[in-house]
Amino acid sequence: MVSFIKKINIDWILFFSVLPLVAVGLVTMNSFVGENYFFSKQIVWAGISIAAFFGLSFMDFRFLKRTDVLMTLFLSAMGVLVFLLVFVSSIKGAQSWLSVGGFTFQPSDPIKLIVILILAKYFSRRHIEIANVRHILVSGFYAFVPFVLVFLQPDFGSAIIIASIWLGMIMVSGISKKHLLIVLLTGVVVFSLLWSYGFTPHQKQRIVTFLNPLTDIQGAGYNAYQSTIAVGSGELLGKGIGYGTQSRLEFLPEYQTDFIFASFAEEWGFFGIVLVFILFGIMLWRILVNALRGATNFEMLYGVGLAIFFMSQGAIHIGMNIGLLPVTGLPIPFMSYGGSHLLTEFVGLGILMGMRSYARATHRDNMGKEFIGI
Repeated sequence: MVSFIKKINIDWILFFSVLPLVAVGLVTMNSFVGENYFFSKQIVWAGISIAAFFGLSFMDFRFLKRTDVLMTLFLSAMGVLVFLLVFVSSIKGAQSWLSVGGFTFQPSDPIKLIVILILAKYFSRRHIEIANVRHILVSGFYAFVPFVLVFLQPDFGSAIIIASIWLGMIMVSGISKKHLLIVLLTGVVVFSLLWSYGFTPHQKQRIVTFLNPLTDIQGAGYNAYQSTIAVGSGELLGKGIGYGTQSRLEFLPEYQTDFIFASFAEEWGFFGIVLVFILFGIMLWRILVNALRGATNFEMLYGVGLAIFFMSQGAIHIGMNIGLLPVTGLPIPFMSYGGSHLLTEFVGLGILMGMRSYARATHRDNMGKEFIGI
């Protein structure tokens, strides 16, 4: 048994930092009274996701470096997003979900991994000439297309994560910071002009309310206000598992998904929050360790992109739960209810483990030997 475990090329520290996050999420969403729909279904998704993680860890993912494979994945994903916008009816005001065999699935989740892969391929091939400004524009195109299609659903939270992945991978790719600054300043100037001459007073008010929902706690800011109350009421040790009044009495809507961090903080308190932060810190550390041991630039950049994905999504979720960021409906990785995001997260880690299986201990002398680029 021990020899079999050693043959499985898994980063067990990474795996056992993620598993407690799934567990505390399940405990938080469980009502402990009668049958719980969210808890029961999440158990099933957790089993499927963990199985996918172990299954993918045995695969050799060097085929993902091939241009035809990545472009097929990218174009197929864009086709699915277009299909959603044209043919799928909205659920809770968003055209974000596909229903398959009684299960609903959100395609914008796996598309984040596809964006990471295609950017990793693009930047890994062009690390020598990366200072050219056109690489900002071309890589931006690969992120801009899914960003717009996801934004139109509308799923502003996932669109922001796609933009964050692009910006984060740009920052570590060696791109010219001067050129990047010019592009970002251009965006700021365009927004300033729209604010001064394009937006109506009503549109400006909607933007202000979105950016600072606590200015309208009876309307758009109600959820954010209840969330901050929940976090603060947890104090040092929390109210105890199952005794969170804001969530259990339904003052805090969507406590299984969008506001699960606030619900957790109310029941577990400051010490519980510290525990979650430690687990996330270990997870990000192990992802980056595995990334740095990647066989080539492609594997390294994929690992970094995956860390950016988890870090940005977690930070935005926590930020909106404590009233510092707009409410965008983003789940927190591994804790929130939702099968599509949980499966995507474990698939992302499974791909990293598959790459780990053929990583070389000394790879830096060969990092320039890449496949033909996009």
